[in-house]
Amino acid sequence: MRYHLLGRSGLRVSELCLGTMTFGESWGWGASAEESRRILDAYVDAGGNFVDTANIYTGGESERILGEIITADRRNRIVLATKYTDAAAGDDPNAAGNHRKSMMQAVEASLRRLKTDRIDLYYVHSWDFTTRPDEVMRGLDDLVRQGKVLYAGISDTPAWIISRCNELADLRGWTPFVANQIEYSLVERTSEREQIPMSQAMDLGIIAWAPLAAGLLTGKYTRAGERQEKRRLDTTASTTRDDRNLRIARAVDGIADEIGCASAQVALAWVRDKGVIPLVGATAVAQIVANMGYRDVALSPDHLDRLDAASRIELGFPHDFLRSASGVIYGGMFDRIQVAR
Repeated sequence: MRYHLLGRSGLRVSELCLGTMTFGESWGWGASAEESRRILDAYVDAGGNFVDTANIYTGGESERILGEIITADRRNRIVLATKYTDAAAGDDPNAAGNHRKSMMQAVEASLRRLKTDRIDLYYVHSWDFTTRPDEVMRGLDDLVRQGKVLYAGISDTPAWIISRCNELADLRGWTPFVANQIEYSLVERTSEREQIPMSQAMDLGIIAWAPLAAGLLTGKYTRAGERQEKRRLDTTASTTRDDRNLRIARAVDGIADEIGCASAQVALAWVRDKGVIPLVGATAVAQIVANMGYRDVALSPDHLDRLDAASRIELGFPHDFLRSASGVIYGGMFDRIQVAR
């Protein structure tokens, strides 16, 4: 297992993040507590140290299971990430959201379920568009100063808001975000328009959820004889089995056959080669063991070109316009200007 510095921090995290939204059976699918333990054991034994959950996953069961199966001797080794913002439907208007009350209540509940004294990486799970950035960033900074949180991250939030939050944190001397978790895969590349360039410019670690597009890129729907297992309902365009997405999946299958590996390993290797950490869940230990095999997959320039061609998106305005106008923007000198950043 190789490790990355997480964004601008000195924190070292493994090249594959273990997602645990599959830990627990309260949503009608997922791994039992016993199988969850085996999954975690296989991941940690292979050198993995980056474990991701959230307060809402399987109604809190995911955090409770992790609290039981992360043993005391492993706790310091594991970089444990969880999230706040979301809550199940109810009658309390402050049960969810980014505001300080939600944050403080959620972190205490997560600490109890996880049976730990601190959260290594605490994410804002989703932007609520009602809480000001200064309230969020000051609240997270308070948690870091209290020792309950070590680092802050964000997910599922517009790029302009993330950049505003981090510029504010830098100006005030508060804790900035060091990680940005986004949906990213061969069939969901729209983050290349704003999220990924912003993250790279601001030195945010990038973690991709759904890098296999809810199984679409595993060969499950494109290879004859693959078992059509029952899973949760598809909720994003990237998991829709339309002509475009199936065409991308078949391109992945073709390259996997050439290399002699699993389709999922090709899809994960592509994410890795984009400089992004894939976040992968499992309902059985065999799945996580197979997916970790992507580390040994080397995609050639031809493979990358074919995958990019099959999955390419239009960047749209202003990106396409600025590319077309590069001649006048640089006064015809672009090819003679050395750009070091």
